Amino acid sequence: MLQFQPPGFGQKVINTSLGLMVYYTQTATPWMIAETVDLPDLVFLHNFGGGASAYEWSKVYPAFAATHRILAPDLIGWGESEHPARDYQISDYLTTITEFIRHICRSPVTVVASSLTAALTIRLAIQQPFLFQSLFLVCPSGFNDFGEGAGRRLPLQMINTPLLDSLIYALGAENEVAVRNFLQSFLFVKPERVSEEMVQAYLASAQQKNAKFAALSFLRGNLYFDLSLYIQQLTIPTVIFWGEEAQFTSVKLGRNLANLNETAIRDFQAIANTGVLPHLETPEVFIGLLQRYLY
Repeated sequence: MLQFQPPGFGQKVINTSLGLMVYYTQTATPWMIAETVDLPDLVFLHNFGGGASAYEWSKVYPAFAATHRILAPDLIGWGESEHPARDYQISDYLTTITEFIRHICRSPVTVVASSLTAALTIRLAIQQPFLFQSLFLVCPSGFNDFGEGAGRRLPLQMINTPLLDSLIYALGAENEVAVRNFLQSFLFVKPERVSEEMVQAYLASAQQKNAKFAALSFLRGNLYFDLSLYIQQLTIPTVIFWGEEAQFTSVKLGRNLANLNETAIRDFQAIANTGVLPHLETPEVFIGLLQRYLY
């Protein structure tokens, strides 16, 4: 959704094995576009859930646009990228994120990612460590960590029932009241931090044609896994940030995961008075923290 991007950021597209992937980067003033070719790449990967898109990071990445080439994709099935009508699997995202990094970035790359996508990034960094320089991850979780499910809020039978699943998505993600309530009640700690722009950006993403397929795959648990079985194999230098009041994935879970690999995970930073999206809820705090570790 280009209309929700910060000044100077435009939309570009690459082709992946699952279709076109849109991404956002510096394309106009106030950024020195000619010089971005020589800047180090900084990739921002958004989380999953109804209405998710690269907008999630749009309050953060302008702070690094003078020193890095910003690359913020809408992942396949989300935002304005292609939405194949399919049951999405973990392999779909491991493949398309790899394709994005290989085609667009100069490896090794620094990645900033959140939630389930952050957990998938850990798996990619284990499989292909040569692609990554460092990871900055917000609330990384496979949503089935230590064998305990965290993400599903509706009975699986309901989600898998034809027509009923579409109704659930329409009522839960495609109307303004539901989007605002979800942001205020589940993703943010303080409801007053949810702006009208945020609501409209999430709504616009959720209303894209065939957007329900990726969202329902996430809701069904098709993309869940136990991150605790993988994180010990990580070798890429990593910093983890966690909203102290995050729902579904608690800060205690985060500390338990981080403790499994104290060699690669260089620091664990809890962010007070925030939920699962501290970078959208209090971007000024997150920017300051990321600057501390990035420079």
